[in-house]
Amino acid sequence: LSDSTEAFDRGDKFNDYQTLESLQEYVLVNSKHQRVETFRRGEEGLWILQTYQQESFSLQSINLTASFQDLYEDVTLETVNDTRE
Repeated sequence: LSDSTEAFDRGDKFNDYQTLESLQEYVLVNSKHQRVETFRRGEEGLWILQTYQQESFSLQSINLTASFQDLYEDVTLETVNDTRE
């Protein structure tokens, strides 16, 4: 996800893709932080969100489990500054 397309990817684009009966998963990969969000079509067409932030993520529709290390191999992620006291 980039700053310039994130709102569109989460909004109108996802709404359009939901009309595709063959689409079983919609995946958003964060480009700043180690996070993958997977929306899966559940019963009665309801979409269920699963967020991955650990070592790996899974895409059930294509029987894939991949590591974050591989996904973000050449990506420089932002560091999180904890300003809480």
